[in-house]
Amino acid sequence: MDKTLSSVAEAVAMIPDGATVMIGGFGGSGAPIELIHALIDHGAKNLTVINNNAGNGHVGLAALIEQGQVAKLICSFPRSVDPKVFTDLYLAGGIELELVPQGTLAERMRAGGAGIPAFYTPTSYGTELAKDKPTAEFDGKMYVQERWLKADFALIKAELGDPLGNLTYRMAARNFNPVMATAAAVTIAQVSRIVAPGEIDPESVVTPGIFVKHVVEVANPAQEEALNRQEAVYP
Repeated sequence: MDKTLSSVAEAVAMIPDGATVMIGGFGGSGAPIELIHALIDHGAKNLTVINNNAGNGHVGLAALIEQGQVAKLICSFPRSVDPKVFTDLYLAGGIELELVPQGTLAERMRAGGAGIPAFYTPTSYGTELAKDKPTAEFDGKMYVQERWLKADFALIKAELGDPLGNLTYRMAARNFNPVMATAAAVTIAQVSRIVAPGEIDPESVVTPGIFVKHVVEVANPAQEEALNRQEAVYP
């Protein structure tokens, strides 16, 4: 089955208003900028976005928020280098925030991909983040119950991909992308290069094609930090 698509516009065209969308990346590292910008052009609104942070500058996730397309953000770091877009909108009551500790965020997505509806963690016990959540004691220590995180779509960035959807990642750009691929009903991957089936050593595959619905090649992908140094604005 050939999962390749011809453009990022085609890749995101299926995302409807109100969808829950996981977006890979740790800051700019591993962020699928071209897919995010295509989603802006597509115009889907009232989105719930799951990401590590709240975006920076006026490109990528920050641009998606700035265009009023995100109703709720689930993330670990809403305050980063230049989160002005999110901060201003949040203080004005224009976007909902669910704050999740980073390790818990990763585990909630992993649980979603593994079919585990809930788990217990000591993180956040006794804080406002644990308010109204079930707790339990194990071996004399208190733990907080956290629910899985799943999404309708995941937009991720990889280095190499083949027509079957097998993916590799470039160093730290791997971050949340692989776990998001397992936790979404439809995973869309932008890759720097599409290679022939079998060209990726099976031992090097990080995300097996069974978790990927569509692959689109984006040679020379943009980097969020570089765009912000140029003071770029999208659209």
